[in-house]
Amino acid sequence: MTAVYSADWVLPIEGEPIADGAVAVERDRIAAVGTRDELGEGERFDGAVILPGLVNAHSHLEYAVYAGFGDGLPFDEWLAVHIQRKSRIGLEEMTTIARLGAAECLASGITSVGDASFSGAAATACDELGLRAIVYVEVFGPGTGQIAERFETHRDRVAGSLSDRVRLGISPHTVYTASLELWAAAVGLGLPLMTHFAETEQESKWIRSGHGPLESVRPTSIRELAGHGLLVDRLVAAHCVHVDPGELELLAGHDVAVAHCPRSNALLGCGTAPLRELLEAGIRVGLGTDSPASTPSFDMFEELRTCVMAARARERRPDAISARTALELATLGSARALGLDAEIGSLAAGKRADLAVVSLAGSPHLPWEDPVGAVVFGGSPSRVLLTVVDGTERYRRGITEWPELTAEAHSARAELLRAVEASVPAARPPL
Repeated sequence: MTAVYSADWVLPIEGEPIADGAVAVERDRIAAVGTRDELGEGERFDGAVILPGLVNAHSHLEYAVYAGFGDGLPFDEWLAVHIQRKSRIGLEEMTTIARLGAAECLASGITSVGDASFSGAAATACDELGLRAIVYVEVFGPGTGQIAERFETHRDRVAGSLSDRVRLGISPHTVYTASLELWAAAVGLGLPLMTHFAETEQESKWIRSGHGPLESVRPTSIRELAGHGLLVDRLVAAHCVHVDPGELELLAGHDVAVAHCPRSNALLGCGTAPLRELLEAGIRVGLGTDSPASTPSFDMFEELRTCVMAARARERRPDAISARTALELATLGSARALGLDAEIGSLAAGKRADLAVVSLAGSPHLPWEDPVGAVVFGGSPSRVLLTVVDGTERYRRGITEWPELTAEAHSARAELLRAVEASVPAARPPL
């Protein structure tokens, strides 16, 4: 059976916006994209646009209730707060929190995530909620022991129960928390890879000194990884705020993708990533929200706006990045970064039927002048009417609600707060 969705505009991404457009869906695939006259009205959404489902290139769903923890602290102290708190809850609570994160993504028009996962709970959550995902299980420390202790344990626990919509990868956490030996073992698995590169100035200092926050790990570097053949095109590097020209050249030369997270970088005081330079180098760049531990939400619309504003402020040019480029980064760009662009990221016949319907009714952007600009500068989770993944409606405004899930996740947050109160008080930022 074919379903047709139509709206004032369809934004294919690989092609010009289609006025009075429509998308035909047959089972889990897009059957056709065209005008309403060509495909029929089907279900009509007035004052709205249909766009590809947003692709969040870097998330941490298991931190969905961590908002505000350690705000204003220096990066290393902020990191310590989160390590302390998450050590005091178990897998059940982590899974509950990750379910809320997956639900919030779907309600925000996000249909796919590249998720860095501490416990592997995000894989279960995404599968249950219907969110497409590559879930990268994080590994840390010296030697290669965590391949068996963490990665294989979590993989064996969840892999057999996952649909083909959710894949597992591995994440050597950073160059200062995962040893060179662990990096080599992780790359050797042949799986999708994710890491955090050049997020803070402190990272550069740790690399230069050879001493980082984990005494058992000697910090490595992008250059050292390249020298050992460990920069590969399966790797997505989040942040890349403080890459120097030589490192940028290495990332481009080895086809390493970058997940740009401007809100997280700003709120943690890390700086502004050189987005224009990354794009001009030919690097595959996607857009990511990071987690509510460092940003308030999984709101990709806020990420889009911050992406545009930060790039223009850094370059001091209003044309440093356009709304159209930003929207491509959040859809096809993120899909390319994750290696999924053959299947998702744009609206085209044969691709997976992942789409979102966003209303601009009642906004200052109607009547329409530029539907792309209207979505980037006027969109919000509250304006998402419908989210479809693999042809299945996973969220519909006014109908899909998760009250029990939300209550359970908030209970887990309360447990995190109680755990801290019962132990050593967390450091607080200066007044």
